[in-house]
Amino acid sequence: MRPAHLALAALVAAVWGVNFVVIEIGLDHFPPLLFSALRFLAAALPAVFLVGRPTVAWRWIIAVGLVLGVAKFGLLFTGMDLGAPAGLSSLVLQVQAVFTALFAFAALGERPGRRKLAGMGVALVGIGVAAAEEGGAGSLVGFALVIAAAACWGASNVLTRKASPPDALNFMVWVSVVPVLPLLGLSLLLEGPDRDLAALRGLDWTGVGVIVYVAWITTVFGFGAWGWLLRRHPASSVAPFSLLVPVVGMSSAALVLGEGVSPARWCAAALLVGGVALTSFTPGRRAAATRNPVAAPEPVAVSSTGRPLGAADHAISQEGPL
Repeated sequence: MRPAHLALAALVAAVWGVNFVVIEIGLDHFPPLLFSALRFLAAALPAVFLVGRPTVAWRWIIAVGLVLGVAKFGLLFTGMDLGAPAGLSSLVLQVQAVFTALFAFAALGERPGRRKLAGMGVALVGIGVAAAEEGGAGSLVGFALVIAAAACWGASNVLTRKASPPDALNFMVWVSVVPVLPLLGLSLLLEGPDRDLAALRGLDWTGVGVIVYVAWITTVFGFGAWGWLLRRHPASSVAPFSLLVPVVGMSSAALVLGEGVSPARWCAAALLVGGVALTSFTPGRRAAATRNPVAAPEPVAVSSTGRPLGAADHAISQEGPL
């Protein structure tokens, strides 16, 4: 990778890491479900009029929109609103790599090897350490919702793999259209119209800036730049930068929000990042085919440049909190 491309990958990871701090600030201005709805509304408009027609079937756009947009982000924002710390959320959400491997095995028959199973085990130990730490802090419910959000992210990764969108930015923009009305409806039902109207009436420049950041910077710029890098470089070269997200997330939360990082949390971070690394960066299909040349080749999705898209493209191409 060229130095400029390395810098871009690091910038995207930094943008996604800081995003958790921005979400925490935004939750002081909006109820979580309304905040998530506004985020997707801003991400979809006016971009939906600029990216052209959808490049995949509507069933995939709707499925990913509901699982990723409504379930994952609804749970994440609600979990953080209930007390899950921003830095820890940026870390715990990375367990989506474990859920992605599990769901890919169940839905696609992708059997994990011993190295991937070991990585999943290490990551789950890290989750246990983090859960024990949070249980003493009184925000275990929020912590559980963030784990549920990671599971939904894993499911959306498998759906995205099945959809195999040739244009990642086009796909993400159209996916952003789907959650707006369901999230608004859930917000009215669960958070109440009075609370929603009060948040909208009290909208200030900080609230506007938060929405712009989570919609345009993390979603449109972050996802577009990440997809651009994946189209020009192997996923194995780009994907490791995603491990910088929790590092930036925890560091920025400590600096901006004053969140403490205990020894137990550092231990959980080391276990989770190490486990995710083992789970995500394993020998690819081509290496497996070399070891077993008799096996019949499987069809693979191909990007607009003709490069085969592997699981890492889809598992890591979705944005962090998004």
